[in-house]
Amino acid sequence: MSRIGNKPVTVPAGVEVKVDEGNLVTVKGPKGTLTRQFHKDVTIEQNAGEINIKVNNPEEDNLQGLSRTLLNNMVIGVTEGFKKELEINGVGYRVQKQGKKLIMNMGFSHTVEFEDEDGLTIEAPSQTSIVVNGIDKERVGQLTAEIRKVRPPEPYKGKGIKYVGERIIRKEGKVGKK
Repeated sequence: MSRIGNKPVTVPAGVEVKVDEGNLVTVKGPKGTLTRQFHKDVTIEQNAGEINIKVNNPEEDNLQGLSRTLLNNMVIGVTEGFKKELEINGVGYRVQKQGKKLIMNMGFSHTVEFEDEDGLTIEAPSQTSIVVNGIDKERVGQLTAEIRKVRPPEPYKGKGIKYVGERIIRKEGKVGKK
C-alpha cells in the first residue's frame, strides 16, 4: 500500500482541475495550463478542495504514488512554477542571453545555442549562471539536463556546468615517480 498515494492532493484557490474520461486531467491556474493522460488502472476522485487517487488493480499499487506525485506537481507548477539553476566553472566558459537565445562559449571552436521553448524560459543572470523556469517540472528538468550535457563537470579540476549545490567528487591527478 502506498503512503504517498493515500495522501490527498489539495487544490488551492484559483486552480481548476478537470478530469475527463480516459483519465485525461487538465489543471488550469494563474501561471498556465497543464494536461496529462493518467494510467487506466487509476481512479481519480474529486472532492471539495482535494483530489484522491485510488488503484483499481491491487498489483499496480506503485501507480498510485506515481499518479499522486505527477498530479501534485501539476498543481504546484500552475501556481508557483519550477526553477532549476546551473553554475559554470572554468576559465573562458561563459554564457549570455540574446533575445530568446542562450549563447554559450564552452571552450569549443563554436558557440552552443539554446532557445526558449514554449512554456520554458532560460535566463542568464550573470556570465557564470543559468536559470531555467517553467510550469512543467519534467520539461524544466529535461532542458536543464540537456544544457548540463554540453560540458558536464570533470572530476580533476571541477570545470564544466553543474547544478547549484551539486558536489563534484574530485580525483587526485597523476603522481610522478619517487
